[in-house]
Amino acid sequence: MSKKSPSLNEGTSTGIAKASKIAATGEIALRKTLLHFDGRMLVQSSERQILTSHCGSLPRPRELIGPLRDKDAGTLQDGRQLAEAVQKSVADVVKKQIDLGIDIVDDGEHSKSSFATYARGRIGGLSFVEGIAKRSVAPSRDELAFPAVYEEMRVMYGARGSQGGKSRGMTTLACTGPINYTGHEEVKADIDNLKRAIGDRPIEGFITAISPTNLESYFENQYYKTQEDYLEALSHAMNEEYRAIVDAGFIVQVDDPRLITHYNRSPGSTLEENRKFMALRVEAVNLSLRGIPEDRVRFHTCYSVNVAPRVHDLELKDYVDLMLRIKAQAYSIEAANPRHEHEWQVWENVKLPAGKLLLPGVVSHCVYQVEHPELVAQRISRFAGVVGRENVIASNDCGFATSAAGDEVHAEVAWAKLAALIEGARLASQRLWS
Repeated sequence: MSKKSPSLNEGTSTGIAKASKIAATGEIALRKTLLHFDGRMLVQSSERQILTSHCGSLPRPRELIGPLRDKDAGTLQDGRQLAEAVQKSVADVVKKQIDLGIDIVDDGEHSKSSFATYARGRIGGLSFVEGIAKRSVAPSRDELAFPAVYEEMRVMYGARGSQGGKSRGMTTLACTGPINYTGHEEVKADIDNLKRAIGDRPIEGFITAISPTNLESYFENQYYKTQEDYLEALSHAMNEEYRAIVDAGFIVQVDDPRLITHYNRSPGSTLEENRKFMALRVEAVNLSLRGIPEDRVRFHTCYSVNVAPRVHDLELKDYVDLMLRIKAQAYSIEAANPRHEHEWQVWENVKLPAGKLLLPGVVSHCVYQVEHPELVAQRISRFAGVVGRENVIASNDCGFATSAAGDEVHAEVAWAKLAALIEGARLASQRLWS
């Protein structure tokens, strides 16, 4: 890890000048905005209001989805045209977030067909192997308990996905050689697009990136002697992407749904076996974050979209201690859907470490009803009561788009939920600081 950054009054004129500019605007005068000595923002907390953010993925324009999937599949015909379309789309989605009132914004993942498949073009050592079976997903505990439900959902959402222009023809890759990071130009484009979209506004930005542990499951290891060696190689590779994001002045959010979905998707494993599996992956995530200050990192885990019964989701109480070992300042978790809303009570018995922040979901990504702002305010207030109001950033459970299964909420619903989140945070702030 790098040395602790100097405080603002120990910093250079660059940091002071940026701080003065921020204070002069008055736009975030209520925030406790922390800066590195070189002027880069840290994860923000607040002493006077509940800040708002989200998990990263926002609805893409329909015309982008097909070309983005072609890009990830390696079949894109016109890369320049797509790059121009992505640049415009990022500018639009950033403006929309700011106009709506979101405090901490991102590019909506508009350069990626999904949070995961984008890495196909950024990791070397992967190739298509003749005869390899397409990555199959074994039935989960939930699917085994509700087979008819899942069969019906596959038909229903499959039809919706085809209408949205989502290609199903992506080949399966495997690791057949030494893993290395090759996505330098791609991540630079993401950084440049977000910088250009934010401009000189005093707004904090973050960029999402997939965890090495998810890549482990997507690309079969046919090269390394052990799975541990493979995980280590993936961690070193993704560290380059995380560093690029942080060095550019943004917060990196590491997306790791596998950390808590593995239990449901491994029906034969016990809870203890699952915790051992998770502990090793926590070590891998920490390796991927080496040299990156914790206060530049958000960690997100979730249960995927999965609009389903979900009675076998791993409970927060069974993994929270492992999650808190991850070297991040902020933790983003599901807390608004019917399976997990009650879990705010876990924090009555688990102490959030000093200096850490929590981004609980206060609007759900897998429920079509738009939450009433009063309900959002209640959810925020519960978390504020157990971890401290200054340690809460209001967010959503998981990304709003784009799901390969086609089961994400409609774009209009997604934006309505974010509007409810912002109004709920305003109400909660009034009451918590009254």
